[in-house]
Amino acid sequence: MIHAYDKVYLSKARIALGRMLDFAVYDLKYDIDEFFCLFIKSGVAKRFETGDFTVIVGMSGVELAYEVLEQSDVESERIKPNYTFERSEEFWVGWALAYYQWETSLSFEEIVRYVPIKDMTALYLPYHEMDIRQFVDKVNEMYKAAKSETNLRI
Repeated sequence: MIHAYDKVYLSKARIALGRMLDFAVYDLKYDIDEFFCLFIKSGVAKRFETGDFTVIVGMSGVELAYEVLEQSDVESERIKPNYTFERSEEFWVGWALAYYQWETSLSFEEIVRYVPIKDMTALYLPYHEMDIRQFVDKVNEMYKAAKSETNLRI
């Protein structure tokens, strides 16, 4: 499969998306579904999934969150992020979802249409301790169950 960007950038992209969701939920106090919807509607998700290097490696997760708000015309006061030692479920979801999107080349919008982000968050236990490919297999299974018809049929 052809990926939107080289694997060398994947680790940074995963950390940025994970930190973006963690920051949005815990520091900016957004619901994860609400913020992810802003991420998609802002156009930042499209830039991320197509390998725009200014997004996947040129911004930290905090900067990415503020970019989403700016592109969504949401006024937000800049606050100092709380960097915790422990990784949250939301961080893990962003980290895993960035890999899933890179691996499948599906758009974020397409992914969450059939597998909502809250359903992916529910996979934290036990998938955060497993190999990422097991998460990919599980989300593929959920995606296929939710989208019973093929694109051609639709």
